[in-house]
Amino acid sequence: MPDTTLPVFLADALPEGTHAVLDGEEARHAATVRRLRAGERLVLSDGAGGMARCVVEVVQAGRDAHLTLTIEERWTEEPPGLRVHVAQALAKGDRGELAVELATEAGADAIVPWRAARSIARWDDGPRGGKALARWRATARAAAKQARRAHVPEVTEPVGTRELAELAATMSLAVVLESDVPDRFTDLDLPDTGDLLLVVGPEGGITDEELAALTAAGARAVRLGTTVLRTSTAAAVALGALGTLTARWL
Repeated sequence: MPDTTLPVFLADALPEGTHAVLDGEEARHAATVRRLRAGERLVLSDGAGGMARCVVEVVQAGRDAHLTLTIEERWTEEPPGLRVHVAQALAKGDRGELAVELATEAGADAIVPWRAARSIARWDDGPRGGKALARWRATARAAAKQARRAHVPEVTEPVGTRELAELAATMSLAVVLESDVPDRFTDLDLPDTGDLLLVVGPEGGITDEELAALTAAGARAVRLGTTVLRTSTAAAVALGALGTLTARWL
């Protein structure tokens, strides 16, 4: 297995040959922030499982920064058998981005921004909503690199409760995290493969109408423990539990 301490940089696609050029923002980060030099190594990732260990041959810093690389080894990391989609309610301030960051580091395979009824943050369909979505996507990208993940989770377009219920109906299992329900997370009969939807509500909680719509679509409401988690941390805690209760971390 390649050295997992090497920094990871994202490329749109991995080149076919033995040489590659890293440019753009990734190259500026490598040259200016990481201060990589000739002879050092890094990992290129296409964000979809393709990885390549490279040695740096030439570093050009500045506005037109680029790194010339020689590819030493290639490999592909398959996605987990059980894919977890996190439906994250929109949150105020930086809490939404924190939720995306933590969920990505904990292994979320996809993130669905949810316009919950009690979400204080409101993403419109115009430029402001587009900027907010772009921040979530950039956060997922950066967190995947930080965690040295081979797969960058997709951050979808935001959905309302009706669309979320429709998505829940297509899943192998859909789970709504609620603090005041009798069933526990450990009571779930978790599948080994397929797609699992994990629904995280806003700080104000999920409304009765939202919970009814999701459970009518087949979702189960469960509690993680005896305490109440913030919307920014709930998904990461649940993903950690899934890692030990399933084969995702094996």
